[in-house]
Amino acid sequence: MSDLLNILFEDTTLLVVNKPADLVCHPTKGDALSSLVGRLRRHLGEGIVPRLVNRLDRETSGVVLIAKEPVAARELGRLWESREVQKEYLAIVQGHLAQEAGSIEAPLGPDLASPVAIKNGVTPSGQAARTDFQTLQRFSRDGADYSLLRVLPHTGRKHQIRIHLAHVGHPIVGDKIYGPDEQIYLRFVRGQITETDRRRLVLPHQALHAGEIRLTWRQTAWCFQTPPEGWFSEFLP
Repeated sequence: MSDLLNILFEDTTLLVVNKPADLVCHPTKGDALSSLVGRLRRHLGEGIVPRLVNRLDRETSGVVLIAKEPVAARELGRLWESREVQKEYLAIVQGHLAQEAGSIEAPLGPDLASPVAIKNGVTPSGQAARTDFQTLQRFSRDGADYSLLRVLPHTGRKHQIRIHLAHVGHPIVGDKIYGPDEQIYLRFVRGQITETDRRRLVLPHQALHAGEIRLTWRQTAWCFQTPPEGWFSEFLP
């Protein structure tokens, strides 16, 4: 682990990191270290262009693969597009699910009625999407019920896991868009989030962690794993 990156694996063609919550993947208006790509550029130095093979939302932590050269980027990109990669997430959601395990299938597309420009939702005209889940733990805290889920997305739509879980009545704890009130997100981006908002969110970030990625690439089976951050784990009993 360097000062800038939590490195899980690195060789001459591939770099795998554990992205922290509250770090965007691509540069915005902040300084050079305020994005994952900015930190990768600093780590790799001149002459190597980091190419993200997969991306995570700003507040989602977990495994991200970075190709160091274009051939590897194309090969890994094709694996993702052909759905030959197994991705496993952990999520803490509101409430206790009625089923121990199941699948959520609902098409996803832009939520045109929302003031949040990046928000998607379930819509008949959207793209097909499927998310499998398994309940690992049910618990209660401060008078509220929660569940820890193992989540396996079979498609890779924007915000898929977050939308699907909210759609079935169990939004991810700490989700500023699909959680208790989308206005919280608008206040957050304006720097106007309140203490009341923070209490309603319960956790500082959305409790979604990309904990494992498995794939076969260049005749080798790869498995990259990393545990969630402390704020996530410490919320569990």
